[in-house]
Amino acid sequence: MLKSVGAVLAAPRSAWNGAGASIPVTYVDVAAAAGITFQHDNAASTEKYLIETMGSGCGWIDYDQNGLMDLYLVNGAATRLYTPKHRLQSALYRNNGDGTFTDVTLKAGVGAEGLFGMGVAVGDYDNDGFPDLFVLGYGRCILFHNNGDGTFTDVTAKVGVENSGRWGSSAAWFDYDNDGRLDLVIANYVDWAPDNNFWCGDHGPGLRSYCHPDNYHGQAPTLFHNNGDGTFTDVSVRSGVGAKPGNGLGVVTFDYDDDGWQDIFVANDSMPNFLFHNNRDGTFREVGYMAGVAVSMDGTSEAGMGVDAADASGSGRMDLIVTHLDSQLARFYQNMGGGVFDDATLRSKISYATFHMSGFGTRFMDYDNDGWRDIFMCDGHILDNIERYRGEVRYAEPKLMFRNTGRGIFENVSNRLGADFVRPRVSRGAAIGDFDNDGDLDVLVNNNGELAQLLRNDGGNANHWLEIFLIGTKSNRDGVGARVKLTAGDLTLYDQREGGMSYQSAQDPRLHFGLGAHATVEALEIKWPSGVVTKLAGIKSDQIISVNEGEGLVERPFPRVAAKTR
Repeated sequence: MLKSVGAVLAAPRSAWNGAGASIPVTYVDVAAAAGITFQHDNAASTEKYLIETMGSGCGWIDYDQNGLMDLYLVNGAATRLYTPKHRLQSALYRNNGDGTFTDVTLKAGVGAEGLFGMGVAVGDYDNDGFPDLFVLGYGRCILFHNNGDGTFTDVTAKVGVENSGRWGSSAAWFDYDNDGRLDLVIANYVDWAPDNNFWCGDHGPGLRSYCHPDNYHGQAPTLFHNNGDGTFTDVSVRSGVGAKPGNGLGVVTFDYDDDGWQDIFVANDSMPNFLFHNNRDGTFREVGYMAGVAVSMDGTSEAGMGVDAADASGSGRMDLIVTHLDSQLARFYQNMGGGVFDDATLRSKISYATFHMSGFGTRFMDYDNDGWRDIFMCDGHILDNIERYRGEVRYAEPKLMFRNTGRGIFENVSNRLGADFVRPRVSRGAAIGDFDNDGDLDVLVNNNGELAQLLRNDGGNANHWLEIFLIGTKSNRDGVGARVKLTAGDLTLYDQREGGMSYQSAQDPRLHFGLGAHATVEALEIKWPSGVVTKLAGIKSDQIISVNEGEGLVERPFPRVAAKTR
C-alpha cells in the first residue's frame, strides 16, 4: 500500500516487483492487408453540423464464440444536407483466423443503416453465452441481440433501450446491483439539432467552425436496469445518475473504493466530470469534486473525452486517465485510497506531450508486457480548419504511447513504435485487443471521415504474458465487476473487469497481464461480483485461460492466428 506520494513516485521499476525490461515493439497497420476496407463517412457539410466531428467508435466482439476477436466499426448517415454516394452502414468483420477478416455485415444484420452512429458497447445482457451489440447514435440507439447462429435481431423497441431523443456517445454494460444481470449506462452529449445549428467561428471563406458545446444544453446520463425478463427500465432519475445534465462523451465503470460494487465515471466536455459512487441500494451519489476528479488541479473544467481506469501506480487501486482538447493536458488522476484521487499529471510526466494534441480514445495497456500499465491515446482535432486559427495545432494528429517506467511515471515512446503508429489521422474511437491471440495487444482505431486502422503489435510478446477470459455463473456471464489479483515471483498485479472505457468503443473482454521475465503465475485470485472467490495456483504464462465462477479453469479454444498479415 502507499506510504507517501514522494516514496511511491520515486521508487524505481526494478526495486519492487522485478518486472521485465523494455523490448522493441513496432505497430504495423495491417487493415488493408487484412481485408478491412471500411472508411468512416462523417457527412461533412459547409453548415458544420456538430455530429459530423464527434464520431465514431469501434469495438471487439467474438460474436460467434470461436475464440477469435471479430471487430465492429460505427459509421455516420445521411443528413438533410448530405446525400452519400453509396449506402452508409456500420460494419461487422469476422476474424478468419489467418490474419484476414471478412465483412459479414449483411449476413449478420447489424448495419444500423440510417442511424448516425457514434459508439458501440458489447455485453451479454441475457446471459446466453453470446455477446450482444449496442450501437449508440444521435437521436436513438439500437440493441442487436445475438441469435447465436451468426445473425442478430434488432430488439430495441421490445427491450426498451432506444434512448430516444438523446445524443448517445459512449456506453458501458455493468451490473450495478450485483444481481447477476448486466445493466446499461449511457453517456449522453448535448441537445444539438439541425434547427439550432448556430454559426460559430469567424465570417469569411473557410472560417466557419464547429460550435463549442457551451452553445447547447447538456444531457443527463441514462441508466437502464435489466429486469431479467428481456426488458429494461429507465431508472436514471430514481438512481441519481440522471439527476443533472452533463456533456458526456466517455464512460468507464469500475470499483474505485474496492467495496465490491461498481461505480461510474463520466468524462464531460467543458464541464466538471461525474463520479457516481454506488450506494449499494440501487442509487448513486455524485462525488466528483469530493474525490478530486471533477476538474483539473487548478480547478478548471476541461474538454473530457476518452477515459480509462487501471492500477498504473502499483498501489492495487484503480487510477484514471482522461483525455482533453489541445491547450489542455490529458489528466492522470492517481487513486490515493479513502475515496480520494490526486491530479498527478505533472508528476507522471505525460503532461507537455499532450498540450498540442486533442485526445479521444485512450487505454491503460501493457504494450510491451513488462508488468506495468502504459497509456495509449489516439488524437485528432475537432475543427477541420484549426490551422487557420492556431498554427501550431493540426487537424490530423499522431497517436501517443507513454511507457510506464515505474509507479506511474511515464516516458513518451511514440516515435519508437513505427511510422504507422505516428502517421497523422483524425482519430476518435480506439479499442484494444489481441486479435491474433499471440499475447501482445493490438489497436483498432476508427478515424473520422477516414479509413480505419488495425495496428498489429509486433514484438510485445517477447516478454511473458497471461490473458484471462471470465465466465460468470452466479454473477453476470461476462464477469463485469470481477476484481483480480495476480502474483508472479515478486510481481503483484491488480485488475478489474470494467465496463465502457476509451471513447465510444468496446474492448477485448479478456483481462491481459504482462509478466516480464516470469514464466509462471504462482497465485491468481478472482473476487466475483457475487462474492464468490476463485483461487488458482501454478499457472504457466504465455497462454489464454478461461475461468468459470465456482468451477475454476475450464477448456476453451483460443486459436493462434495461423499466419501474420504482411
